[in-house]
Amino acid sequence: MIAALNTAATGMEAQQILIDIIANNLANVNTNGFKRSRGNFQDLLYRTVRAAGTSSAAGVELPTGLQIGQGTRTVSTERLFGQGQYKNTQAPLDVAIEGNGFFQVQSPNGEIVYTRDGSFKTDAQGQVVTSEGYLLDPAISIPQDATSITIGEDGTVSVTLAGQTEATEVGQIQLASFVNPAGLEAIGRGFFRPSGSSGQAIQAVPGQDGLGSLSQGFLETSNVKVVEEMIDMIAGQRAYEINSKVIQTADQMLRNVTQIR
Repeated sequence: MIAALNTAATGMEAQQILIDIIANNLANVNTNGFKRSRGNFQDLLYRTVRAAGTSSAAGVELPTGLQIGQGTRTVSTERLFGQGQYKNTQAPLDVAIEGNGFFQVQSPNGEIVYTRDGSFKTDAQGQVVTSEGYLLDPAISIPQDATSITIGEDGTVSVTLAGQTEATEVGQIQLASFVNPAGLEAIGRGFFRPSGSSGQAIQAVPGQDGLGSLSQGFLETSNVKVVEEMIDMIAGQRAYEINSKVIQTADQMLRNVTQIR
């Protein structure tokens, strides 16, 4: 009976973690470039009371054994990098990736981190930066007298200067890919860093080596689907209630045992 209490407790803990994951997904439903997470669960070790194939009598083997499970646990959270919807902003420095790949930006400590959020801006020196002020890598500067900015599908950045009709190329946006993007470590603010599981970044020009192309004037929104998250939340809530009911039932059975005279 005590085993049932502990087993149900692991189920409640697992569903609590599931609700936490869903809550974070829903909280970021309007976050540009956000990728939803899901929880992966697995059953715990089993207590074998009788092994399958043991003999019950001379020449007689049991076709099945007797194993009692010990509950469940959360084994991992997995980031799902499915494509989000596109939002037309018409802002010249808003860029969406159509396909695989990550923008490369440099954090203040010099570390290169990666993001799907393409809402870029310029700082006081004209350098292209993220909303956090992180420099795009490789660095690109927009002249102060530029009257228009054009970003091609291959990442080529061109500007038209005041008094000129011909466009001038000022740089090219490069993308990075990973063998296992689900292994990237999320560090907040929409950024990721490589881990031992993701592999090292593979840099290339947009549209080449399996990387997506760029679309100027668009932003990729979150890939969270509210309806699916709500369904998962309801299922998690009901599973939590069922496990709490198991604890109540086991407690009632123990109470009945202690009242036997």
